[in-house]
Amino acid sequence: EEEGDLAERFLQLEREQSALLQALPPFGDPVSHVYHPLDYAWEPHCDFVRRYCRTPKRVLFLGMNPGPFGMAQTGVPFGEAWHVREWLRVVGGVKKPPSEHPERPVLGLTCQRAEVS
Repeated sequence: EEEGDLAERFLQLEREQSALLQALPPFGDPVSHVYHPLDYAWEPHCDFVRRYCRTPKRVLFLGMNPGPFGMAQTGVPFGEAWHVREWLRVVGGVKKPPSEHPERPVLGLTCQRAEVS
């Protein structure tokens, strides 16, 4: 298997799963906004996967709280912007989501807030 094939297979699976999630009926009240970072933050997400998902690894996810200042900003799991940008060296453009909560703006890798969760 070519190096990088694993990352591309992983990204394809994510695209397929994301499409299935998007096809679900919308949430009702009290949910007013749903962010899909694999849509608007796809570029840094792909950079992360291509950098760090190149070879098989044993991984244990203990929890996945994307939080408004983590993955919701960067597209990287557990991805507080400073760590994604400075420690992981992930790059890529982040677009605005179609519906953005006024108290939770998406600033991408320039976000200065820390994820407290």
